Amino acid sequence: MLYGLSLLAGIALLTLGGESLIRGAVAGARRVGVSPLLTGLVVVGFGTSAPELVVSVDAAINQQPDIAVGNIVGSNIGNILLILGMCAVICPMVVQPLALRRDGLVVVLASLLFIGLSFGGALGRIDAGIFLAGLVGYLVWAYISESRQHVPAAEMHASEAEEMTKLPTTGWMIAIALVVGLGMLIGGSQLLLFGAIGLAQAMGISEAVIGLTIVAVGTSLPEMAVSVIAALRRHADVAVGNILGSNIFNLLGILGISAFLQPLPLAPRVALFDQWVMLGAAGILVLFLYTGMRLSRWEGAALLAGYAAYITLSFTIF
Repeated sequence: MLYGLSLLAGIALLTLGGESLIRGAVAGARRVGVSPLLTGLVVVGFGTSAPELVVSVDAAINQQPDIAVGNIVGSNIGNILLILGMCAVICPMVVQPLALRRDGLVVVLASLLFIGLSFGGALGRIDAGIFLAGLVGYLVWAYISESRQHVPAAEMHASEAEEMTKLPTTGWMIAIALVVGLGMLIGGSQLLLFGAIGLAQAMGISEAVIGLTIVAVGTSLPEMAVSVIAALRRHADVAVGNILGSNIFNLLGILGISAFLQPLPLAPRVALFDQWVMLGAAGILVLFLYTGMRLSRWEGAALLAGYAAYITLSFTIF
């Protein structure tokens, strides 16, 4: 009971903290004159992944690699199968392929990089450096390519920043939003890890399974909120772009930082099963972007069914 309450309280604090941090960061970026393009590309992209960052770094420092890695891999799977599927069921999604093809390709390449670097059974500091260098390269490439006028991807990332409403308006309100958001994220990560580890031990479930499922879904709630709101507003490019950006930041940024702080051995089940599901989900998304450019309700339902099957297999076979 205690572990379950701690888990729920942690998820709630992470969600509220992530929301507060994003709104404070976007308001601060606007206040100092940062372009909507850079705000959407970096601030919103990093902001929605803040819960994953705090939880994975915390888990890595406390030598809980199964949760640190499982959180990232599980979040990337959930972002596509669960969140994108949910958005498509809410509203069939039609996207501009030119706005999303680059990021879709980067998600697949980042997934392949993860599989390649983790082939030896662990991620070390050299691997972390490669991940982080890849993130810097992606951000430079994206900003330079989108700085030109009327580039669809630039318009999409600028729209991501415009999706944020009810922002703090004064300097002190921005500061409070940032400090409170950061405090909630740190406190929420501690509660989440305490509850997740305790629940895993009490139920005889591996930490990897808990990290890949419950923790991953809990830390993905900010992405879910942004994407669902965008889908309801018929802004499909923003909904899909948010998911792609989050998956890129998760693999290249968060996993890079976590592995740099503490080498991360890979759970056998991740190497045998989960990393391939992650790659398959990325492939499905890219196939969608490169072919029909429309995700119907039945296709969204198929993605949700795929996620339900993944969760079922996670708790029964492994």
